[in-house]
Amino acid sequence: MSIVKLSAEPFVPKKHTLSILRAAMPECRGCELYKHASKVVPGAGISRAKLMLVGEQPGDQEDKQGEPFVGPAGKMLRKALAELKVDPKLVYVTNAVKHFKYVQRGKFRMHKSPDMREVNACRPWLEAEIDAVKPDVVVAMGATAAKSLLGSGFRLMASHGVMQESRYAKNVMATVHPSAVLRAPDE
Repeated sequence: MSIVKLSAEPFVPKKHTLSILRAAMPECRGCELYKHASKVVPGAGISRAKLMLVGEQPGDQEDKQGEPFVGPAGKMLRKALAELKVDPKLVYVTNAVKHFKYVQRGKFRMHKSPDMREVNACRPWLEAEIDAVKPDVVVAMGATAAKSLLGSGFRLMASHGVMQESRYAKNVMATVHPSAVLRAPDE
């Protein structure tokens, strides 16, 4: 019995501009996640951003609205950018996986981490976005995003905050996801 390799590659256009990618993403059937998600969630921001922020996957609000980082983690991200005096209009934000993976708990849809097969299947979209934007620095927020860009053996807590090179981008740094800050105990 052979295992079918999941991949978005057949759905990713050869020409990588943000408008072309955004238009093509809703047709992707590169993995099973599209079947249960409300919408695909492409990245957002300026086409030549020097900084690209890559999250793990869309959350509940992102899935409903079709835009990245519009939920509680997005609010935390905007607060962090403001504290760092980074204009969010000059940043491109996206996710390693373009559809929301969740578990239904009553009337709530709870985030469920995508597995590496799903992350790998969606990577052609992320690669195309990186190619279209050509950022100077890519920040992978969370373990899933970091593993997508730096390999499945990457350990976030052991190597976060260290600039690294990957085959997808010259300058990649991994850090915790804004949602981790939301879940952390607050004094």
